[in-house]
Amino acid sequence: MSETLEGTIAFRVVVALRDDIVSMALKPGDVISESDIAGRYGVSRQPVREAFIRLAQQGLLLIRPKRATVVKKISPDGVRQSRFIRESIEVEIIRRVAANPGPDVKDVLERLIADQEAASAANDSRRFHKQDELFHRTLARLAGVEYAWQLIDDHKMQLDRVRYLTLGVSSSQRAIAEHKLIAEAVSQGDTAGAEAAMRAHLGRAEMLLSQTIEDYPDFFE
Repeated sequence: MSETLEGTIAFRVVVALRDDIVSMALKPGDVISESDIAGRYGVSRQPVREAFIRLAQQGLLLIRPKRATVVKKISPDGVRQSRFIRESIEVEIIRRVAANPGPDVKDVLERLIADQEAASAANDSRRFHKQDELFHRTLARLAGVEYAWQLIDDHKMQLDRVRYLTLGVSSSQRAIAEHKLIAEAVSQGDTAGAEAAMRAHLGRAEMLLSQTIEDYPDFFE
């Protein structure tokens, strides 16, 4: 997000609308208007207009002048590029953390995983997604490169949409099991093991993409 936008009403609309698009509360192909979204979030149309422009730049909206604005369909190529960016950065993050794990790393990661297990048990997809992100963001913080997570966050929207479509008890439990492998390798200072576990965890996105295109063909370009 730009410094001029952050902290404004428009910024809050961007965050809320992006969350609704990523979580599939607003689905690919849905038609939206400035007035509808203004009413949805209790704001005027001006910040909504600014939010539409920002989300169009991020590939989530298609603005058609004098016509309706549409939630863009998911780009398979965008998903693959998101995964490439994320894996490239997170593998380096996990190397750094595993190379020098602090004394409290094990406890920190175990608490985060426990929160994920609670969200999965409640079948709360939104809560699980947020706890999942917190796990990865915390790894970036432990590596001393929190800004790297912001770069990932700015480029992973298409990937997140696919993840939301596949989230369920079984998929969340698999993610938790993979997080446990990552946490164990990090806690033991096993750099190679942590890297392999992270690559396997993030690499599953390609399989999820193929299955999701088959299950929801109308949601994809």
